Amino acid sequence: MLTSICGINWGDEGKGRMVDLLSRRYDVVCRYQGGNNAGHTVINERGKFILNLLPSGILRDGVVNVLGNGMVIDIRHLTEEADRLRAQGIRITPENLKISDKAVITMPYHVLMDCLEEERLADKKFGSTRRGIAPVYADKYMKKAFRMGELLHPEHLYERVKDIVEWKNLTVEGGYHHAPITVDEVIEYFKKYGEPLKEYICDVGLWLNEAHKAGKNIMFEAQLGALRDIDFGIYPYTSSSSTIAAYAPIGAGVPNLKLDKSVGIMKAYSTCVGEGPFTAEYFGEKAEALRAAGGEYGAATGRPRRVGPFDVVASRYGIRCQGADEIALTKLDVLSEFEELEICTAYELDGKIIHEFPFSDALDRCKPVFEKVKGWNCDITGCRTFEGLPKEAQDYVRLIEKLCECKITFVSVGAERDQIIER
Repeated sequence: MLTSICGINWGDEGKGRMVDLLSRRYDVVCRYQGGNNAGHTVINERGKFILNLLPSGILRDGVVNVLGNGMVIDIRHLTEEADRLRAQGIRITPENLKISDKAVITMPYHVLMDCLEEERLADKKFGSTRRGIAPVYADKYMKKAFRMGELLHPEHLYERVKDIVEWKNLTVEGGYHHAPITVDEVIEYFKKYGEPLKEYICDVGLWLNEAHKAGKNIMFEAQLGALRDIDFGIYPYTSSSSTIAAYAPIGAGVPNLKLDKSVGIMKAYSTCVGEGPFTAEYFGEKAEALRAAGGEYGAATGRPRRVGPFDVVASRYGIRCQGADEIALTKLDVLSEFEELEICTAYELDGKIIHEFPFSDALDRCKPVFEKVKGWNCDITGCRTFEGLPKEAQDYVRLIEKLCECKITFVSVGAERDQIIER
């Protein structure tokens, strides 16, 4: 079984929580795109964990975790993240973590360039996480990036450093008028943070194919959501990689394999971190109340998330992009304290009501069309069956299911592993 766990909206839907839950049914969990620019927060009986690069399967014994070739890996962040998890009692060895030799390395100068560009843009900034993601993907496609496998061949790696540093300084020093990068600091970076990772690097495509032949169940874990995809998202306020489920086998290293199932994750309301259009956004007291109830602050950056009611238009588009066969609805319990809820069922664009997600340039002119529904206004965190939910909560889930035209098979009523309803 090959399954993709993917985000339906702007990211932060609770994918890490669902991967942690569902990983008990899988032998392998793969990250296939992105870097440390987003985070998954997982709470289980072992504690609270924030993961930026490592797959959420790292928290479950017996699961092998893979960082695929579609990723960009900040080796300093990865080393520190692994050390932090080990201090929390998590086992991380070459037996349960494998890093693609084809994955690209995020360098400190990528982070520097990300920050310099956001500062140059000032009030026109993209809302970058300043983790170097756009610059490193740009270098990948310019064919001027370093790959993890090169750490296994330092003589070849160090020969390339001089030419790439010279090229990069044309922008860093010549364009941004910043102090130049030096060859010595780049080589020292590789030695300090690359050496400890050598034994984890391998041809994960070969390894995954062998695992598939052996009948292993493989899960692909996405970062962010459909609306942050480089092609299908709210460009240019997107990530720099493909967050789409169809890309999962490619980004993991097994383009010859096909998905059996796509599980889409979406919240019972809407959230968004960063800049860009967000049609159903709440402001003022309504926003503060929902943000506080959901603890909506970015796992990677700590930034307050923008919030709003459930957006049918955006969600139905995300479901189509992700080819979702089923949905896991998270954070239903957050809405328990509200007597009345709203759902964004359509957009108004230039005086016309539309039900399909428009081209991103038109989103700034869209206004939300809200419908009000009755809330349940009681604690549901102890519910373990759908029938055990208050009628109003059941009605809310069924309405979303109907409007989005995709079955909801999981309903999360809390952050703990057992606070889940499977329909």
